[in-house]
Amino acid sequence: MASVVELVRAERLAAAEYAHAATVPATARLVFLAGACPLDASGRTVAVGDVAGQTRQCVANLIVALEAAGAGLADVVSTRVLVASSSRSDLRAAWMAVREAFEGHDVPSTLLGVTVLGYDDQLVELEAFAATA
Repeated sequence: MASVVELVRAERLAAAEYAHAATVPATARLVFLAGACPLDASGRTVAVGDVAGQTRQCVANLIVALEAAGAGLADVVSTRVLVASSSRSDLRAAWMAVREAFEGHDVPSTLLGVTVLGYDDQLVELEAFAATA
C-alpha cells in the first residue's frame, strides 16, 4: 500500500539531506510514537559508547513499534534524533545511521545534541510521527 505521506522541498531554502516539510491528508490515521531507545528486548542498553550502533538499535525498535501500529518507515512523517553529545561527529554518525535505515524516505528531521538521556549509557533516542490511510 502506498504511503499517504507527501514530502515537500522548498525551492527557496538551502538544499538539505531531508525534506523541508511533509503533509498528510486530513483523513490519515496519525501514529505518535514514544522515543525509540537503544534497548534490547530485556531492557538493557546496547552498543555502549557507539553512537551509530545505538542509532541502529533505535531504528530497529522504532520499526517494531511502527509495525505494532500498522505502519512502516515509509509512513513516517517526521523524526527527531537526540544525541547525548556536544560533538558534531557524533551527531553526524547518528544522522547517517538514520538516513541509511530510511533508504531515501528523507522526512523532515531535527538533529539535536542534548546533555543526557534517560537510560544508563544511552547516547541516542529517536522520536517519530507517522500517518497511514
